[in-house]
Amino acid sequence: MILTKDYDYYLPKELIAQTPLENRSESRLMILNRKNKTIEHKHFSDIVDYLDENDVLVLNDTKVIPARLYGHKEDTNALIEILLLHDKGNNVWQTLAKPQRRVKIGSIISFGDGRLKAKCVKKEDMGICEFELIYDGILVEILDSLGEMPLPPYIHEKLADKDRYQTVYAKNPGSAAAPTAGLHFTPELLKKIQDKGVQIVYITLHVGLGTFRPVEEEDLTNHVMHEEYYEISKEAADTLNKAKQQGKRIVAVGTTSTRTLESAYDNGFKPCCQTTSIFIYPGFKFKAIDAQITNFHLPKSTLIMLVSAFAGREFILKAYEEAVKEKYRFFSFGDAMFIE
Repeated sequence: MILTKDYDYYLPKELIAQTPLENRSESRLMILNRKNKTIEHKHFSDIVDYLDENDVLVLNDTKVIPARLYGHKEDTNALIEILLLHDKGNNVWQTLAKPQRRVKIGSIISFGDGRLKAKCVKKEDMGICEFELIYDGILVEILDSLGEMPLPPYIHEKLADKDRYQTVYAKNPGSAAAPTAGLHFTPELLKKIQDKGVQIVYITLHVGLGTFRPVEEEDLTNHVMHEEYYEISKEAADTLNKAKQQGKRIVAVGTTSTRTLESAYDNGFKPCCQTTSIFIYPGFKFKAIDAQITNFHLPKSTLIMLVSAFAGREFILKAYEEAVKEKYRFFSFGDAMFIE
């Protein structure tokens, strides 16, 4: 049994970042050296000093869609909120619906005077419903005008510029949340990294329920991860395989890139378009990555379990304790750590 409560930690509410910094790369960066168990305090722009020409930096180029929609049931006019999580094909989406009890199979929710309608075709536990989306035109454009950016519930401030909840390299629409470790990069910083000889590889994982569903089991090994869709191109797979053969270090930016690479690695990387429900917790043997950049994660979340698997639970909890003492900013708009 591995206890979920062993991944809890004390966090004062005021350390939860409510807004992004004006300059993305000015956030703080904690350097964790797994071998020596040392902790250093830097700024994110200093990441250049910790990368070299023998590194491959892997970025998740998913783009957050305005996935939160507010509409009314056509029969009762009840207000329903849905969060689009995963495109299952043929205009059917897995969603979180609130309040789910008001939604029945066959219920039709109307958004924006009927520009978009959603018909419930399946109900599951914990608020999950599948809806068939009915519309004329291009869905991404409709969502741009009707939907809201799905900021996490711990962010209470209105986001002045919705692009700040996107990475500067976001390209493939489909996420219900941002891959937040990537929010610290600027075009200028990426250029400096490339100028140093670091190779940059883009992969895609659309962030859905698997990443942010809380662990409610006492024994974390009983937690079930929801599937998330990912893609690795032939070009990316070839670059990664060559890096492995040459003994280069593969640096994953974020837990989403980590989960994608570890899901895809089987005696090498193969091009793929598929889903993963991989759950990484202590005891997991990493085969794909050598270092990772990540933000500070929620207590008892699958993400703090993932970084604990990579760096050791005691070392991570010690680092988090130090981050609280040094008043680091936490979660989506917060500071980052580089675990090498």
